[in-house]
Amino acid sequence: MILPNKHITVSQSIWGLAAFLLTFLESPKTVDELWAKFEKINDTQQFPAKHSFERVVLALDFLYLIDAIDVTQEGKIKRCA
Repeated sequence: MILPNKHITVSQSIWGLAAFLLTFLESPKTVDELWAKFEKINDTQQFPAKHSFERVVLALDFLYLIDAIDVTQEGKIKRCA
């Protein structure tokens, strides 16, 4: 379920969720702030797949592994340049 295929849509995959979460990181945010913002549109027309908090954390792990995000001294998540 990391990558989309013929049975898993992009929005259902962790890869697609990770890409979507990056759009929320215009400024550094805590995990709780990011989850609160995503939870409002989770499983709506804006993002048509249901994801749990655990899957959001997995998506953040993926983004960290590929050096797309980093953690600040204050513990907030920021996009890498």
